[in-house]
Amino acid sequence: MERIVDEIDVAVIGAGHAGCEAALACSRLGFETVIFTVSVDSIALMPCNPNIGGSSKGHLVRELDALGGEMGKNIDRTFIQSKLLNGSKGPAVHSLRAQADKQDYSRSMRRVLESQEHLTIKQAEVCEILWEEGERKTVRGVKTQTGMVYLCRAVVLCSGTYLNARCLTGESITYTGPNGLQAATHLSESLKAMGIALRRFKTGTPARMDGKTIDFSKMEEQKGDERILPFSFSTDPDSIQKEQVSCYLTYTNERTHEIIRANLDRSPIYAGIIEGTGPRYCPSIEDKVVKFAERERHQVFIEPEGLYTDEMYVDGMSSSLPEDVQIAMYRTVPGLEHCKIVRNAYAIEYDCLCSGQLSLSLECKAVRGLFCAGQFNGSSGYEEAAAQGLMAGINAARELQGKAPLILGRDEAYIGVLIDDLVTRDNREPYRMMTSRAEYRLLLRQDNADLRLRKYGFEAGLVSEEVYRAVCKKQEEILAETERLRGIRVGAAAHVQALMREKGSAPLATAMSLAELLCRPELCYEDLSPIDPERKPLPEDVIRQVEIELRYEGYIKRQKKQVEEFRRVENRQIPENIDYDTVPSLRIEARQKLKEFRPESIGQASRLSGVTPADISCLLVYLERR
Repeated sequence: MERIVDEIDVAVIGAGHAGCEAALACSRLGFETVIFTVSVDSIALMPCNPNIGGSSKGHLVRELDALGGEMGKNIDRTFIQSKLLNGSKGPAVHSLRAQADKQDYSRSMRRVLESQEHLTIKQAEVCEILWEEGERKTVRGVKTQTGMVYLCRAVVLCSGTYLNARCLTGESITYTGPNGLQAATHLSESLKAMGIALRRFKTGTPARMDGKTIDFSKMEEQKGDERILPFSFSTDPDSIQKEQVSCYLTYTNERTHEIIRANLDRSPIYAGIIEGTGPRYCPSIEDKVVKFAERERHQVFIEPEGLYTDEMYVDGMSSSLPEDVQIAMYRTVPGLEHCKIVRNAYAIEYDCLCSGQLSLSLECKAVRGLFCAGQFNGSSGYEEAAAQGLMAGINAARELQGKAPLILGRDEAYIGVLIDDLVTRDNREPYRMMTSRAEYRLLLRQDNADLRLRKYGFEAGLVSEEVYRAVCKKQEEILAETERLRGIRVGAAAHVQALMREKGSAPLATAMSLAELLCRPELCYEDLSPIDPERKPLPEDVIRQVEIELRYEGYIKRQKKQVEEFRRVENRQIPENIDYDTVPSLRIEARQKLKEFRPESIGQASRLSGVTPADISCLLVYLERR
């Protein structure tokens, strides 16, 4: 007989970055939600790098914020250094990155969860998902290790790296989750019993050093930006200007590499002990030395873990080598000659989902009401996890509301690219978001995430009407100002030419609009104020958007045209019950992949490996005839 503790709407399994966003989304939409975690002290834990954002990841955080998520607000409350990356390049690749105080970040997010109505935090290991049989399995509850049952209508699975986890440091293996926390050892069997296929992935983390034993004078100091830009659109920039801590840059050398090469046989990666596949774009130092043998050195960033600890994170030297090798290896790096390790580097293996089992809503195709997010879906990184958690939470709530899921297109958001890649592609290694994955990155800039996505957050119920109206007003101001600048023309008058000389710009040979002048890279909006007496004061963010819209107008128009062509094919839906065996002229490989992944649209089908443009043509002809 089941021991039923409670009847709720949504059970969220895991309280990492994905779980926090999922639980907040569901509870803020009015659904009674319980978030389960193996340790309440690990809520929003940052077990690896002490930062949020970075190239393309900063885009995800700003998009998440625009939709009504929490990560951007939380890092604004708890950062200790902030930088805008790629500032010398075009706006499409600008991306925020902030160092966090790890403990403060976790505590702050926990406070948000504890104060949220309709949300309960429960320290317990979920060992089984309960379901009902039918034409399609349907979630009906979860069972904890103590045998207690919580009946629910939806489950969001955000297990991170805890499922059947084991940590490896050389020959030493411990069956724990990250940072020595309890692993989740029972749930995998329940998932397999439901017919869900799992695989093993691996990730790793570097050692943490005692900062008192580091000689920073031998390293290059890395300071934050003078003017701090917040992650959240709702954060007042003036409220977060503060003194920042520094990071430091140093390098490995040939001696470091010699020690690593001499001990590769003791590395679990090269000794064949590790079963899971590791991340391509965040390799261990062993991998770097082997795969990039021609490199004489590799960058190493020393980053503080927080304001009230001496622990320093050694970014760039992730490893699973034995402890004695780690000590010898790290002490060859300039500035680390006398370092003492607080926490050893280690690799961690865990169970995650095989590709092809999720729909774009992040609901499991085989089990109604089971939504999945984060590293369980085969991704890596806090930001990727949080973005998926928010979308899974929104769509779990929308299913309970009887509404269609919220699905963002590849042309609408980096989040759309992320989820489409995870759902459509057969990812054989942990997936990391990169700007190069987004086909329309000039449109999907981090600076315009609110203009692109606030409407969806408002429609979902996570963005207030007041905030949405403010974004609509901002859009109107941008449009009005760009049109005004296009309509004002200035000639080669003496005061205009004098201004051009002063700003280092070529003199005017003929009359030009202020919009055309603003396309000159050496001129900015404020530079034109002496020859634009009619302008009215505008917010800084509006001015920035006006500059970008006018400066990159030709490129933006071209990309919008590409999007229109893309949508014509992308949005063509494929019937759920299509029998691919009856589609003439499909190649065998394409038929197999289409049957395995069951894409929802022609666009999804076209991105499957093994499906060629010729196969897509055959499919389109078949759908037209049908």
